[in-house]
Amino acid sequence: MARYTGPAYKKARRLNFSLLENGKELARRPYAPGMHGVDRRKKISEYGVQLQEKQKVRLMYGLTEKQFRKVFERASRMKGVAGENLLKLLESRLDNLVYRMGLSKTRRGARQVVNHGHILVNGIKVDIPSFQVKPGSIISIKENSLEHKAIKESLEATLNRPAYVDFDTKKMAGTFVRLPDRSELNSEINESLIVEFYNR
Repeated sequence: MARYTGPAYKKARRLNFSLLENGKELARRPYAPGMHGVDRRKKISEYGVQLQEKQKVRLMYGLTEKQFRKVFERASRMKGVAGENLLKLLESRLDNLVYRMGLSKTRRGARQVVNHGHILVNGIKVDIPSFQVKPGSIISIKENSLEHKAIKESLEATLNRPAYVDFDTKKMAGTFVRLPDRSELNSEINESLIVEFYNR
């Protein structure tokens, strides 16, 4: 199955969850899309609840079904809680860190910035959005991309960043300080349901 490139707002309303993590998608129309969206919130099965939780996280980080399953399998092999490991691996992706540092307004935009070769990791150009960044790595902008309009606009609009990333606007470089704690990640996600979904 290909990556979803349709309207993010529509998916967010279907799942009743802000994929952009700012609540804008649900602010004006907090009901499912479509003609009968207002009365379509029916009770769903246990499997449906697990599937919905998996879809929330998969669409939020912009992964395909195959990619998401691979990340989950890797998280399951790691020490610790599988669900938390999954979220930590997703947060360590290069496109996500570019977004967290404020170099793009959305994860989709961050994916494009990385794909187009504007980003360096420890001084080396990396154009793979799924690249797993290790804590302590320095993420910077390529010299000839320092005046990139979208990057500059995004940096100007960024008010705060999570504690596990650090960004110096003068040097136009940031550091992935450490792996995030579960308390720093989206509290609306119930990762144990995703574990149950794959282990059923």
